[in-house]
Amino acid sequence: MILPDREIRKLLSKKLITIDPAPAPDAYASTSVDLTLDPLLRVFRAVGEGVIIDPTMPGYKVRTLLDGMTDPVTIPPQGWDFARGMLVLGWTKQRIELSLKAKVAARVEGKSGLARLGLAVHVTAPTIHAGFAGTIQLELINHGPMQIKLRPGMAICQLILESTKGMPAKAYKGQFSGQRAK
Repeated sequence: MILPDREIRKLLSKKLITIDPAPAPDAYASTSVDLTLDPLLRVFRAVGEGVIIDPTMPGYKVRTLLDGMTDPVTIPPQGWDFARGMLVLGWTKQRIELSLKAKVAARVEGKSGLARLGLAVHVTAPTIHAGFAGTIQLELINHGPMQIKLRPGMAICQLILESTKGMPAKAYKGQFSGQRAK
């Protein structure tokens, strides 16, 4: 069941979930809360033909691979022109904590006004598991016909909270636990 704005605010006031920095009053929609873009992006370097990534290789670590294939870029106040066809990694400015006691998980989804320009904020990974704590990494792709200006602090995605049927036996402890922009 998707939680409406009133329930999201109740969970925040009871400190069962955390969104830090706190969302502005106008960040709430009926069933979501907007999150904003951190100024740090990771931009992929040009790769030559024939380079293949095999995620099934022993010792494969996505974080190590991405750190070696991308460069950090800080979005200046005047913005950064996001070229069409590009994939870049970004983060939410807000750090999210979903306490197990809250009995919630979440999804991060794009904003319709940006999606209609061709901006996608995740490839296939919208789930924020119960017990997650950290900033949310975004897989930003410009599918549109023109460049899109990205600015630090712009509303980039929306967090949709959903109740779980019960409390999970364990909190999320996957490879992205505690992630932050770097």
